[in-house]
Amino acid sequence: MLNLRKSLVTLAVSSIGIMSLPALAADYVVDTKGAHASINFAVKHLGYSVLTGRFDTFSGDFSYDPAKPEASSISISIDTNSVNSNHAERDKHLRSPDFLNVEKFPKATFVSKKVVVDADNKESFDLVGDLTLNGVTKSVTIDVEKVGEGKDPWGGYRAGFSGSTEITMKDFNIKMDLGPASQTVKLELHVEGVKK
Repeated sequence: MLNLRKSLVTLAVSSIGIMSLPALAADYVVDTKGAHASINFAVKHLGYSVLTGRFDTFSGDFSYDPAKPEASSISISIDTNSVNSNHAERDKHLRSPDFLNVEKFPKATFVSKKVVVDADNKESFDLVGDLTLNGVTKSVTIDVEKVGEGKDPWGGYRAGFSGSTEITMKDFNIKMDLGPASQTVKLELHVEGVKK
């Protein structure tokens, strides 16, 4: 009887210990196969309108723990040749040495280094990392908002985020000068990941 009581006490203590353990970060793969992610850009055209486009081919992974979002990380690789502004001749120019120089630099990457969580909202944070584009690596900060997470209809689990940042073209050795109104490019990222 005494041994049974000891066993029950040990089991109870073990259960409490397990329940008190912090949630571990989950690893996700960006869902590009289902086209549930996009990397878009926008730049002013002569100061009169806004030209928009996207990169059609990219891949990536991220790690996320809602209990500890500051420990999150992400890595993205972009095929620069997949630039698509819905205009074949313009896209050919964007691939040239005047802009992305895709023959010499076929990949762009972003690797996070730090996450700074909003003190008032754990689902809003600054994602700081290294963007490598056109052979140049610079630190950039992406303003991120969590969209949501949960089970999907196919038995998986997903988490999604949206983010934006702005880069200056000359910082990345982009030679083409489009005029004073067109020095920066806004990047918008919508990332949905499937838990591995």
